Amino acid sequence: MALVRAGLGRLATVAAAAQTTAIEIGRAGAYAARTFGAPAGVRGLAVEWAWLAAHLVVYPAGLLREQLADSGGYRTDSLPPVRRSLLVTDLEAAGTPILLVHGIMDNRSVFTVFRRSLRRRGFGAVHAVNYSLFTGDIRTAAHQLGSHVEQLRERTGAEKVHIVGHSLGGMIARYYVQRMGGAAVVDTLVTLGSPHGGTLTAHLLPTPLARQLRPGSDLIEELRRPAPRCATRFLVVWSRMDQMVIPQRNGRLIHPDLDVEELELRDVGHLSMPIDPRAVHWVATALARSDHRPHPLIRGQRQRPAPDDTLGHPASPAS
Repeated sequence: MALVRAGLGRLATVAAAAQTTAIEIGRAGAYAARTFGAPAGVRGLAVEWAWLAAHLVVYPAGLLREQLADSGGYRTDSLPPVRRSLLVTDLEAAGTPILLVHGIMDNRSVFTVFRRSLRRRGFGAVHAVNYSLFTGDIRTAAHQLGSHVEQLRERTGAEKVHIVGHSLGGMIARYYVQRMGGAAVVDTLVTLGSPHGGTLTAHLLPTPLARQLRPGSDLIEELRRPAPRCATRFLVVWSRMDQMVIPQRNGRLIHPDLDVEELELRDVGHLSMPIDPRAVHWVATALARSDHRPHPLIRGQRQRPAPDDTLGHPASPAS
C-alpha cells in the first residue's frame, strides 16, 4: 500500500510539473506571437537570422585557440587616441583585462563584434577563451575558467579581471564567482542571455549539462544560496524575445546578496545579444568606470528581491 501511495505521489508531482511547464510555454508562445507581430520584433528576428548566417561563416576560425597578446604596459605614445583617452580618464578601468566566455556548442567567434567594440572604446586587454564542446558539468567548467583567469592575471599583472559570459558562459562564470571564490579576483561579471533561473528548453536534451540548466535543478538551487561575501558587480542583459531562455524572465538575476544591474531588451534574440548596439554600449560604459557608480547614460536598474513578474513587466528604456 505504501508503494502505491508513493507511486501516486510521484505521478502527481510529474503531472503538476508538466502542467506548470505547459503554462509557461503557453505564456512564452503568446508573448512571442505578440512580439514577432510588431515591427521591432520582425526587425529583431531578421537581425537574429542575419547574425546566425554571419556567425556560421566565422565559426571555423573561432575554433582556433586565441593567443594572449601583451597589453603594452602603460605607455601611451603608441596607443590610438581612444585607448589613450580611457587610460587618462580611468587608469584602473583601462588596465582591467576582460575575459570573454562563449555559450553552449559555440566558440569565441560569437564575440567577434563585441570584442572589436570594446577595443574601439579603449579597452586594451580583451581575451576570448574556448572551452570544450563536450562540457558536461558547469562546476568542472567553472574550475577550468578559474585557471584561465589566473593565467590572464599573471600575464597582464592585473589584480582583477572582468568576465563577459554569453548564455552558458554566464552560468559558468557565475558559479566560479559565487561558489568557488572567484569574487576575490573578478571585479565585474556581465551575463548576456544566461538562464539564471533555469530554462525549460533544457528539458529537450537528456544530458547531464542540460539537467543542470533546468528550473529547480540542484545547481540552480545551489546558486540561490546565501552569498554574503560576494563583492563582484553583476551586469545582466536579458531579452523578452530570447528563444532559448524560457520563460524569458529567467534571464534575470535576483539575489539578495548580489550587486546586480540589469538591462532589459524586448526585441533581441538569444544569439544576437553580443552584437546589439544597446547592450554593447551599456556594458562598455559600465566597465569604463572603476568606481562602480552607474553612469548617467546607463539606464539599467539595480535589482532588489521582488515578486516574480509576468510578461507584462515594463521594459527599461534602452540607451
